[in-house]
Order: sequence, then C-alpha cells, then structure tokens
Amino acid sequence: MLGIQCIVRNLRLQSRLPFRKSWAYTAQPSSESGYALLQHRHPLLFHRSCLSQGPKSSSKKSLLTRLGVALLLGGGLLGSWAYVYNEKQQKLRQQRMEQLRKVALGHGNFSLLDHRGQRRTKKDFLGSWVLLYFGFTHCPDICPDELDKLSAVVKELDKDTSLPSVLPIFITVDPERDDVEALARYVKDFHPRLLGLTGTPEEITQAGRDYRVYANAGPKDEDGDYIVDHTILIYLVTPDGLFLDYYNRMKSQEQITESVRKHIKNHVPLPQQ
Repeated sequence: MLGIQCIVRNLRLQSRLPFRKSWAYTAQPSSESGYALLQHRHPLLFHRSCLSQGPKSSSKKSLLTRLGVALLLGGGLLGSWAYVYNEKQQKLRQQRMEQLRKVALGHGNFSLLDHRGQRRTKKDFLGSWVLLYFGFTHCPDICPDELDKLSAVVKELDKDTSLPSVLPIFITVDPERDDVEALARYVKDFHPRLLGLTGTPEEITQAGRDYRVYANAGPKDEDGDYIVDHTILIYLVTPDGLFLDYYNRMKSQEQITESVRKHIKNHVPLPQQ
C-alpha cells in the first residue's frame, strides 16, 4: 500500500514539473527555442494566449477609432447647423428691421419741451432704447397705472447689467393743461428717468400723428375739467429711432419686460445710409 502511494506521488510531481517550466519560460524566455518548447508542450495554452493578446486588443482600438471619428463628424455637423441657423436668424431680423423702416410709424422728427423746459427732438434719443407712452396728467386711473407698469419694467431691466439703459418717455395729449410745470410735478411720482414732453397743440398733434395716436378731449364739466380719450399703448423704439413693438393694457409687467429683453438681445443695428 505504501509503495502504491509513492508511485502515485511521483506521477503527480512529474505531471506538475512541465507546467512550472512552462511558466518559467513564459516569464523569462531565454531564446526562440524556449518559445518553441512552450508551444510544443502546451499548444492550447499558447494558442489561447495569442488570441487574448491579439484580435481583442486590435478590435478595441478599432472601436475607439470609429467612435472618435463619429464624434468628430457629429461635432462638425452640429457646429455647421448652429452657424447656418444663427445666420438665418440674423438675416430674418435684418429683414424685419428693413420692413419697419418702410412702415410709416414714428418716422417723424418731433420737437417738444421736456419737463425742465429744454427743447428736445427725436434725434436726441437716437442711440437709446425708448419706452414711450402718450397720456395726460389729469387722467384718473389708466395713465397712472400704465406709467407705474412702464416704470416697473424699466426698473426690472436696470437689474440686468448686460442690457443697455432704457429711457421712459411720457408725451402729453393735453397741452392745454400739461405745461412744463405740470409735467415736472407729475413725473416725480414715477421712474426717476421718466422724461415728460409737452408743446403747443400743433406740436403735440404732429407727434401723436407720427405714432398714429388717437386723442380727443371730451366736454368740459361745470369746473372746466374734462377727460381726454386717447390711444392706450406703450411703444418700444429702437436706438435707430424705429418703432419695433407695442404693448396694450392686457400685457403684464412680466410679459413686457421679457419682450423688451428679447428685442434688445436680438437687435441688429441698421446699416448707416
């Protein structure tokens, strides 16, 4: 029994020795004959090793290469699309500005007195964004509400330092009662930059006609007081002096603010003629 155990132990040791040698050859082969001996004794092991180191590695590199090419092509296409889109939007804005230039609205060059008594013309405001409102100081509720809303819009836009300053302007439609002193008292209740403008009845009529403003004074009561029925709109005027948009009473402060902000950011100045 003891003899049989010794024979089995020897067989096991002999079967293990070539495997250990093979790993010795694999770790530090001294010559080409070492690789040949390893391949001869363990062809399956050598074949698997070659497969795991060759095609798998090249396949991985090929996949990475294709992925890189796809990313480059995709990025290039995306960049080209963005460029074409921006160019198209800019051309559309330019076309809109050219159309506005042809519209007979706000093209006149009014000449009025501000609430400090200085003569001002439309040319004085070129280069500035303007929010313009026509009304009168004796208006009981609508005009104060609209001027409060206009002032709030300008105040909110002032918080965005990336935007240029917007100038609020109030032109009276009641020159008979709204002289320079009356305007000076009135504008103090609203935005500190609010500029009041007045003039003779003829000058006021001309300024209103430029923006197609309707204004009609009603009958006077026993005290000589009266109401003026007029257009209730806030006009947005570009630095080029062109009418761009308008806002009626239904527009909220937030809606007007967002609209003006978009117009300013998308504005394309007209070429000088």
